[in-house]
Order: sequence, then structure tokens, then C-alpha cells
Amino acid sequence: MSAAEIEAYLDQVFPQLHYGGRTYFVEEVGPLFARMRCDYHEKHLRPGGTISGPTMMALADLALYVAILAQIGPVALAVTTSLNYNFLRKPGQAALIGEAKLLKLGKRLAVGEVCLYSQGESEMVCHATGTYSIPSER
Repeated sequence: MSAAEIEAYLDQVFPQLHYGGRTYFVEEVGPLFARMRCDYHEKHLRPGGTISGPTMMALADLALYVAILAQIGPVALAVTTSLNYNFLRKPGQAALIGEAKLLKLGKRLAVGEVCLYSQGESEMVCHATGTYSIPSER
């Protein structure tokens, strides 16, 4: 699936994702890869004025899902089975970029990692690893 096809699919199967305004965008997909952006918005802040952990976790999970869909097509019931997050530094007051890379894509499981960055910065703010279960019938 292309980035535009995935965005249209997400709009169809997860309309609640954009409740209160669209902030998540599929920027690029490629072989075993996806790049997503979460625009900076007040609704993503935690006390202290930084982007919240749940916002970073949602972007990482979504980026991994998008990387999988780009390879296997529209499989709504591919589901997260595990996620691990390492918050490395405070994100800046900017959009978040999530770069997902699939490390293994099998028939039933996909394993990947996601690196999150504040837009325009080179140092990672969060590193996530995750596994998805893929239903047997695609």
C-alpha cells in the first residue's frame, strides 16, 4: 500500500484517530519502513509543557502498524502483542517524527523498532520495539 492508500484506510477503519482534528500523518512508506508525523498540538502536552508519553507511545504503535500495512495490505486485525518503550530525552515543542523499521515480517508475526525524534532534531527522544500478530487469512 502507498502512503496515501494507508491514510485513506486509517480514516475508514479508525475514524476516531482524528477526533478533535488531524494530527497524525503518513509521510513515507517503503520496503519494511514507514515514517509518520504527529503535529505539535496542546492536546498532546503533559504538565511541564512537553509532549506526553502516551502521545509518543501512540505514534510509535501507529508507525509500526503502518509499516506492516505497507507490506501486507489492508489487514485491520493485525494487532499489537507487545510494545516496549525507552524514553530517552524530553521532546521539543515541535512535531514528532516516527521512523519504523520492520526487523522480521513473517506469516503470523511482525517485529519492528521505531525511533522517535522532535522534528528538526537528530537526537532520538524515544526508542520503541514491538511485535504484531498477523491473522492467518489476509
